[in-house]
Amino acid sequence: MENQEKTATHPDEPCVMEMSTVQEEVTIDTSESQLLEPERTQAEPVPPTERAVQCAIETFGKYSIQHFQFNSKMIQYYTGFNNFDHFQLFFHSLGPAVNELNYKCNLLDPKDQLFLILMKLRQAKEDIELSLFFGISESTVSKLVVTWINFLYYQLKELEDSFWVSMDVIKQHMPADFSKKFPNTRIILDATEQPIQKPSVLESQSATWSCYKHKNTLKTMVGITPNGAVSFVSSSYGGSTSDRQIIERSSLLDPEKFQSGNSIMADRGIMVQDLFAVQNVKVNTPTFLKGKSQLDPVEVIHDRRIASKRIHVERVIGLVKCFKILKYELPSSKVPLASRIVYVCFAIANFRNCIVDKSA
Repeated sequence: MENQEKTATHPDEPCVMEMSTVQEEVTIDTSESQLLEPERTQAEPVPPTERAVQCAIETFGKYSIQHFQFNSKMIQYYTGFNNFDHFQLFFHSLGPAVNELNYKCNLLDPKDQLFLILMKLRQAKEDIELSLFFGISESTVSKLVVTWINFLYYQLKELEDSFWVSMDVIKQHMPADFSKKFPNTRIILDATEQPIQKPSVLESQSATWSCYKHKNTLKTMVGITPNGAVSFVSSSYGGSTSDRQIIERSSLLDPEKFQSGNSIMADRGIMVQDLFAVQNVKVNTPTFLKGKSQLDPVEVIHDRRIASKRIHVERVIGLVKCFKILKYELPSSKVPLASRIVYVCFAIANFRNCIVDKSA
């Protein structure tokens, strides 16, 4: 009873509890400051388990390719090349002209300028973001993009004859199963489309509207060899342009491109058999029903064989579209460069390992 009276009379005094098990008194302080902020006498060491999961975040100042020369994962993420040596190989293949560009940026050496352009293509970085990464103005980035896209286009265009190899070389590197079923195939064709910002001019809107993609696009015809090397890239046209129209305007109809007896593999929608018939070049496409309810068994087998080989061009296009600038909507300011951007991205694909298996 006395304890109860004491507690009621003196509410601010600490409460004393008797612990019979340990034969000692424990004082519990109920003051607000002690509840909110327990006193720490010294820093507690980090347990080994927690120390193991801690990670150091690597930070960079001004971006440079040299920062990543020992980080192959980041090189591949930003450029598409396997490692720093792979990047070096591509850079040196451009020749000494890299030091003689019309627009010179003294703040970046040529390797870092190429690094910037590849980041633009691979990750579709905005100009303002690249300006922060490399410590230059946004207008300088824009000028570098225009200069380098044009430079890469003309330098890689000089290799176009090397991309269009002879039929003997194609047969030498043709996958085994492909050689058995379609031994005379010279090229596999397919079209790809790149979304663009909706033009402000009504006529341009109509010319670039794609009924297939349901948006404004630019269309390009791409061709690969049976072993997966890019051998042909057309100019880019408005999304409303048909596949036939693109081929009619391309260099594929040049007499020296094909030899009599060669064949082309293409999708069903690429109806150009008559264009190549004069050169005795066959166009292998899936069979049309032509009013029939279903295909004959022989035609079904033939179509399946074509589909199993034609898929290689779709795989190559998918690989090249890892350059995200081809997947995202291209701003109006970059549309005049679109055709060359597409060409550069597909040409760079030839500097990577072949993705078609030798037994395919």
